[in-house]
Amino acid sequence: MKAAFLIAAPMSGSGKTTVARGLMALLARQGLRVQPFKCGPDYIDTKFHQAACGRPSINLDTFMASEEHVRELFDCYTLGGDGAPVWAQEPADVAVVEGMMGLFDGFDRDRGSCADIARVLDIPIVLVVDARSAAYSMAALLKGFIGFRTDLRFAGVIFNKVGSPRHAAMLREVAGEVGIPYLGCIPKAAALEQGSRYLGLDFSKNGSAGELMDVLEANVDYTKLLENTTGCISRFNRSHRPIQPVAQADATGRIFVARNAESFSFIYTETLDLLRQRGHIVFFDPETDIPQFDDALLLYLPGGYPEKHLAALVRAERTRLAIRDFAAAGGRIIAECGGMMYLCNEIITDEGASPMCGVLPYSISARQADRRLALGYRRFCLDGHELRGHEFHYTRFADPQPPSAVQVFKAKGEPVATPILREANVLASYAHLSAEAIAAFASLY
Repeated sequence: MKAAFLIAAPMSGSGKTTVARGLMALLARQGLRVQPFKCGPDYIDTKFHQAACGRPSINLDTFMASEEHVRELFDCYTLGGDGAPVWAQEPADVAVVEGMMGLFDGFDRDRGSCADIARVLDIPIVLVVDARSAAYSMAALLKGFIGFRTDLRFAGVIFNKVGSPRHAAMLREVAGEVGIPYLGCIPKAAALEQGSRYLGLDFSKNGSAGELMDVLEANVDYTKLLENTTGCISRFNRSHRPIQPVAQADATGRIFVARNAESFSFIYTETLDLLRQRGHIVFFDPETDIPQFDDALLLYLPGGYPEKHLAALVRAERTRLAIRDFAAAGGRIIAECGGMMYLCNEIITDEGASPMCGVLPYSISARQADRRLALGYRRFCLDGHELRGHEFHYTRFADPQPPSAVQVFKAKGEPVATPILREANVLASYAHLSAEAIAAFASLY
């Protein structure tokens, strides 16, 4: 079996993340090797994918990377073999791609949308539809979605939040009338409602994975789903260049990566695999570990929520001093969002100011009165490279605002005030950079 499909919805809040997570876990429970993927720059859903499948989830994003590169990623992590990392050597039985927002919502009309990813990969779509308070009206909605683009294929529809067996019977008739395979109806259940948490969903407080799998197994025809999507992966060939080496590169230098469950946790799997091509990765927790930067090629401080762990970061003074000394000695550092906040002089909350590394001479405000949402794709040119990333945060720089080394633009080309900080060999910003952008700055190609 080599099945692949993308789970999408007409709009956010329809339940696609719940269905995606549940199907991943359910298929893995059947003994299948499930390779998860996530459309867009999300960091949190991918963590739940890994918990469900036992394999890291890979982000697919046609703003961050070229269409060819997206196909290479899907090929490499799904088909395994030479060029794949050790954990992906065995090919997947099923590739499940979770979408984002509505099916056709992208950074520029439908560019970068779930539909765009499905087109690039040439895989069918499973549409998850919130059917609350509607029955035959679903026919018009489905007809519009499945007929809007002729270059997309639909493997079926799953109706969510269905009120009764009679309601389910009506929806099944609707699917048959419009010509989309019916895969099931999921009843309304408070245990399946998920609360929002920063960039994603918090599955730790509402329902259990086992309960979710049981609900889907009882109400979704996953056997039919696999039959409708088998054969998709086999169309790909191995002509693409490998993205990852089989094992870590033989290199004397080390690449230090801050990693913590919450303070420094937003790391793309592809980024780690690219970094492994050039050095030995050393993970450390800035809250508890004191790194020794001998032979360090790079220090990578990813994003997260350091403002939620200020007491622990302040107590780890020797770690902060080691990072400050590494920067002063000319060490190369990439810091994104929370990592950049950690490099600044201080983080200010309603409780007061907490000293950080002092590498960057700025202050960050995390006070409630200063919270402002900054969200969207970003691109800028640096040292002859166009770097791309994504910004999502509520904290901001306290006055005076830092100057930016370069002008930053939104996805469609409008200038934005996001500062890019370049201090000696330090690159820092609120933007979470793509894996290729990090590789470019770190001179890894």
